[in-house]
Amino acid sequence: MGFTESNSVEHYIIHQLSGVNLNTKQVQEPHKAFGVKWQFQSAEELKRGVNEVLVEAELVKALISLNPEIAATPSLADEVIHKLRAILISVSQIGLVKANEEFFAWMTGEKTMPFGENNRHVPVKLIDFDDLTQNSYIVTNQFRVHHRETKIPDVVLMINGIPVVVGEAKTPIRPSISWLDGAHEIHQVYENSVPQLFVPNILSFATEGKELFYGAIRCPLEFWAPWRIEDNDNQLSKALGLAEIGRELSDLLSPARLLDIMRNFSLFNTNKKKQRMKVIPRFQQYEGANKIVQRVIDGRIKKGLIWHFQGSGKSLLMVFAAQKLRRAPELKSPTVIVLVDRTDLDTQISGTFNAADIANVETTDSIKELQNMLERDTRKIIISMIHKFRDAKPNMNERENIILLVDEAHRTQEGDLGRQMRAALPNAFLFGLTGTPVNKADKNTFWAFGAEEDKGGYMSRYTFHDSIRDEATLPLHFEPRLVDVHVDKEALDRAFEEFKESAALTDEEADELNKKSAKMSAFLKSPERIEKIVKDIAEHFKAKVAPHGFKAMIVTPDRHACVQYKEELDKHFPTEASKVVISTTANDAFEFKQKWALDKSQQEKVVDEYNDAKSELKFIIVTAKLLTGFDAPICQTMYLDKSLKDHTLLQAICRTNRLYPQKTFGCIVDYFGVFDDAAKALEFDELSVKQIITNLGELRSRLPQAMAEALQHFDGVDRTLEGFEGLEAAQNAINTDEKKDAFAKDFKYLAKLWESLSPDSVLDIYNEDYKWLAQVFESVKPASDNVGKMLWLALGAQTTQLIHENIHVGDVHTLEEFSLDADVIESIFNNPDPKKVKQLEKDLIQRFKKHSGGEFKKLSERLEALRDKAEKGLISSIEFVKELCAIAKDTVKAEKALEEELQQKSPKAALTELFLELKNDQTPAVVERIVTDIDAIVRVVNFPGWQDTVGGEREVQKSLRKALLKYQLHKDQVLFDKAYAYIKEYY
Repeated sequence: MGFTESNSVEHYIIHQLSGVNLNTKQVQEPHKAFGVKWQFQSAEELKRGVNEVLVEAELVKALISLNPEIAATPSLADEVIHKLRAILISVSQIGLVKANEEFFAWMTGEKTMPFGENNRHVPVKLIDFDDLTQNSYIVTNQFRVHHRETKIPDVVLMINGIPVVVGEAKTPIRPSISWLDGAHEIHQVYENSVPQLFVPNILSFATEGKELFYGAIRCPLEFWAPWRIEDNDNQLSKALGLAEIGRELSDLLSPARLLDIMRNFSLFNTNKKKQRMKVIPRFQQYEGANKIVQRVIDGRIKKGLIWHFQGSGKSLLMVFAAQKLRRAPELKSPTVIVLVDRTDLDTQISGTFNAADIANVETTDSIKELQNMLERDTRKIIISMIHKFRDAKPNMNERENIILLVDEAHRTQEGDLGRQMRAALPNAFLFGLTGTPVNKADKNTFWAFGAEEDKGGYMSRYTFHDSIRDEATLPLHFEPRLVDVHVDKEALDRAFEEFKESAALTDEEADELNKKSAKMSAFLKSPERIEKIVKDIAEHFKAKVAPHGFKAMIVTPDRHACVQYKEELDKHFPTEASKVVISTTANDAFEFKQKWALDKSQQEKVVDEYNDAKSELKFIIVTAKLLTGFDAPICQTMYLDKSLKDHTLLQAICRTNRLYPQKTFGCIVDYFGVFDDAAKALEFDELSVKQIITNLGELRSRLPQAMAEALQHFDGVDRTLEGFEGLEAAQNAINTDEKKDAFAKDFKYLAKLWESLSPDSVLDIYNEDYKWLAQVFESVKPASDNVGKMLWLALGAQTTQLIHENIHVGDVHTLEEFSLDADVIESIFNNPDPKKVKQLEKDLIQRFKKHSGGEFKKLSERLEALRDKAEKGLISSIEFVKELCAIAKDTVKAEKALEEELQQKSPKAALTELFLELKNDQTPAVVERIVTDIDAIVRVVNFPGWQDTVGGEREVQKSLRKALLKYQLHKDQVLFDKAYAYIKEYY
């Protein structure tokens, strides 16, 4: 028996979780028991109808055993089930996320019913979180469920009869089919066809046996994440096999883990578009937050330092930790203080807390108020600012259950803040979080947060490499440009000697700094230099950033330079394409303030406009603002013309590393020369940081080999062959799934390089080859039936443009119809009008071109011979017309016979025959694909009676043209007409 989806991956999952081997029907202990374990029941054994999502018998049992009031009057269970059913039904009206949120309130025990004495409201328990052995845990497969249509997910996990996890297993045999296909099925198909199944959902997962990814409801596929097991150091070197995902599966899907995620790590928040969203943690957030909570509950070690790379979700980690700490009964209602490092409290962090509707959150920016809160013994989550502790009195509160979570902890080195915090709250727990590694020289940071018991000083670390591997962030490349405008470093160092590079320079301090080095400033801001740079920015942006729909940031030396850049940029772009974001001070000239000052709400508006892909705003020009804590995934390129180092530099360049559709890397264009010595620019003890950013130039050197590897799949293929023949030869060279997938892998790598470098003169010599490969890639991409298509990435903007450069799709002309029947032939025979005769002759030639079967071949030869005779004058015009009409009669007869034969065929068979007529020497590898493509496309756009509407005909013609374009057949009008006629008849 060969491998299939079910006998390998799906059965493996069942075996891993429950110990039941469905291939041999044997039962053994699951590999890792967590005190409670999953029991396997086949879908047939579950007592439920196909329209029901809940196994109500199980749920009633749980309600009776967990709720004394219901145990006393079992019929009350029906009332609860009635309420739950109402939420399931409401999903079509209120949407999946809202329904999930409501159902979660029931599952986590937040809902009450009037079941107590005198109708007193008492909480209703659906699940026991304290004693996990009191719940039933069932895993089943092939769970058939019907809502709008019937769907059969591979694996469903149920707690007390409630389906909380849906999993999709894909075959591990074919390279192009990956977990993405399973995730796509859950996200695009199941969540829309059977949304009721997902109303109680904690998470969904997908795997093809090599990688395991999971996501929340309505979570776009690019944000699905892998689950890793901590201390798994050889993760990178090990090729993941079934055994590996087994460990991850048992860990993620253990009942204790799932219930923890449900209760403490599921957030519902509202995005900028006022849409409700569900957020569950990535594994590093889950692990980091739980380590904090565990350390506080243990109470032995009073501090910890957490380094999670820039962009990997520290704000959420703090929300999860704060929420779980507040809920922990052992901590007796603790106070959690979240300290941010910026002057503006309305940052990412408080924004995250507010959006997630966390209860009992207070923000304060005055030390007095903070002091009052602590003296009054406020038991809440308080958000404040680090530097407020400069004025803190010793022993403000000596309670032990106070926990401080300090964002960007490396800033505490300023003025000994760590010691002041410790003195003010002597018994509190202090946790520092940082997105950049902390250098050993930062003694204060390690003193305040680093525990000796932690290896390397960090309690939890999630490095740059981890976040790239897990696709939590994107790689960064820098591009040195206009080297002649780079800055003389020696001169700069001398000028700045008295001014230590300080991590958090405000706008005003940066101005101050440049005043101290007038010469330097004159060089940086000389109009010719700025003119030269801005011209280069305009060229770079139009060529490399705009075509992809991304945006950019410009970082200038100081506030006045921001204005200069803006004025220069307006010569190349409309005024509304760029905005300056700077702060103004009391000492600024009135005109300057009037023109450039932005208050908080205006700045928010600018940021929202920038994040809107459809807005005119393409550039934000800054000097210090928005270099940290600014989240704009659409920002792909940073034009850098300012001296930044270490922490500040790392934080700034990471503005470009956030995930965004079709974005493959963040780009830093360096005009200042910061990266002339990249190693010096990022001086950290942590060696991995050295590789955080690579020179785009290095990518150039990888191009020749990548091109050779992609072309090696077509050894011996003549790439000068145009159109259909060329494609057919290429496809015959990669005629198995294995060969196709191997080519796809190599081409994807090449396409990424190409998109990163394009447009660059180094690509010119490869243009023809690349274009050829891209066309082959498009033509062998799986048809629109999804299988394997997720791994065949959509081609980038530059590549698509290249493919379509010289292809003009003509308008669809409807040829004037010439109907051929006995009457027409008769009238021509009796009244030989030369015009009509000529038209008949032309029409017959067209018809023989369309039909190339045996009978038509003979007729065609007859016509050729007749025309030959006429040209040589061997036949009178009367005889010519007679014979021509005879051929026409036979043609009509042959066409009638063919029509009857075709009536018995399926649409696909008819199309296949049509395309096989194109070739006679061998069956082309490509015909089946063309037919499948056309069939798939037409089925999507057609509708009953489309043939009788102008819109329907236009849609189908457009789709057919598109399908033929992929195979370079779009210019063959005869083929188009014939195919269209077939479609009109058969679909």
